[in-house]
Amino acid sequence: MQAYRRALFLGDLGWRDVTRLMGDRRTRALADQLYRAVGSISANLAEGYSRGTGRDRARFYEYALGSARESRDWYFKARYVLGDEILEHRLTLLSEIIRLLLTMIPQQRGRLLREAEITYQPE
Repeated sequence: MQAYRRALFLGDLGWRDVTRLMGDRRTRALADQLYRAVGSISANLAEGYSRGTGRDRARFYEYALGSARESRDWYFKARYVLGDEILEHRLTLLSEIIRLLLTMIPQQRGRLLREAEITYQPE
């Protein structure tokens, strides 16, 4: 799943970004919020992928979407410490994740993951 791979990559990048933000007392609380939001994207995708129905999957994908949008907000607020180049890269990556999720969520709504019902009839 492309969204999950990108979210894991963002999680690795977020680790570095949060470490940098922790160096400035003014952005320590922001760093905590950013780390939680970024980590939540891949965690919700993983949990949603394990769900048995499309509606359940869609719900967790929606949580991931909310976390991606929240992460975008925290990254924007961190721009003065992280700098323009990092900000632009992270916002681009988050936009890709959001775009993928906006495609995935409707695909999962109303669909069930079940085996087809087969009627066994003696011949």
